[in-house]
Amino acid sequence: MAYDEELAERVRAALADVTGVSEIKMFGGLCFTIGGNMAVGVSHDDLLVRMSPDDGDAAIDEPGVRLMEIGSRTSRGFLAVAPEATKSDRKLRGWIDRAVVFASSLPPKKPKPTKRKA
Repeated sequence: MAYDEELAERVRAALADVTGVSEIKMFGGLCFTIGGNMAVGVSHDDLLVRMSPDDGDAAIDEPGVRLMEIGSRTSRGFLAVAPEATKSDRKLRGWIDRAVVFASSLPPKKPKPTKRKA
């Protein structure tokens, strides 16, 4: 299991009314983008959350929150939120709302050109 399907469904439901959301399989999990910018994701049983670096620094002190790791790298503002911190729909929605606000504040990314087969 690369990601928790139940958590992914809960995230989809929470994002159902958000405009411009795309779902991408990435790093063995799921990533939900807004305008091409990562908002949230699901990896194993963690919720991945992107927020401003300053907000991320403050959120790191909340229970069940740590910096998201990709390989051995971490970046400010990219957080992994453990299942105990997203158990209720209210808590999950709080994390998702914070990520949506940040991702929506970023300029949309231009779509990557499609690769042509030779």
